[in-house]
This record gives sequence, C-alpha cells and structure tokens, in this order.
Amino acid sequence: MSAIRLNGAAAAAIRRHAIDAYPNECCGALIGTARDDMALEIGDALPLANVTEEGRRRRFRVGPDDYRQAETYAARTGADLVGFYHSHPDHPAEPSQYDLDHAWPNLSYVIVSVRATGAGDLRSWRLRADRSAFEEELQS
Repeated sequence: MSAIRLNGAAAAAIRRHAIDAYPNECCGALIGTARDDMALEIGDALPLANVTEEGRRRRFRVGPDDYRQAETYAARTGADLVGFYHSHPDHPAEPSQYDLDHAWPNLSYVIVSVRATGAGDLRSWRLRADRSAFEEELQS
C-alpha cells in the first residue's frame, strides 16, 4: 500500500473547489514529489476545468490542454504531476466504476465527498498494477 501526504493548503483548496462546483463534479491536478520513503508529498492542488460532455454532476474529464498546463505548472515549481482530484457530489469519497475504467496506473486519485452542506471525507486512491481495482493510500 502506498502513502500520501497532502498538505493543509492543498486539502483546503480541493474542498473549496468541490464546494464551489457543487452540485457538479470538480477536478484538478495534484502537484508534488516523491519522498525518500517512497511516499508522495502533495504540495499543491491545481484546479482544472471539467470538460466532460457526459453530465458534470456525475462525470469529470481533464482535457489535453489542461493536462499540459498541469505538467508545465509542475515543472515550473520543481515538482511533478502525480495525480488528479475530483469531487463526488452527494456520494462517498470512493472510486466509481467510471473512475476505474478511466484511471491510469502510477497516479494518485484524491476524491472528496461533497454535499450542499459542505465538503466531507477526502480520501486518496491508487490503481492496482493489474487495473482490477483501486487501493486506498495511507494518508500521513
């Protein structure tokens, strides 16, 4: 099981983005670095546009231009694009089948549950190497 450390400012930015986008899903990039103990250190959450055409209440998609923007931003800050975040409006912070079908290996996926009353659980997931399921990342 992998580990991730999400700094307070990044976690707050993800929650704020989820609240602002509600009742639609928000999405963004996780910018960070690998620590010596092989855990990820997330220092920044970069909000991106949700460009899905399938209904923003239940889906998100990061467009290629935004993906390049996130990589460029990470490089400028001396970090890496290490994953993505998105919200689950009125649902738990657990990956859906859609998330499983569209995830890439070797990236972290932070999901925040959000309701009209505010943001709730924030959990991080990583796709298994065989792409069969997600495993929750330990948060330190």
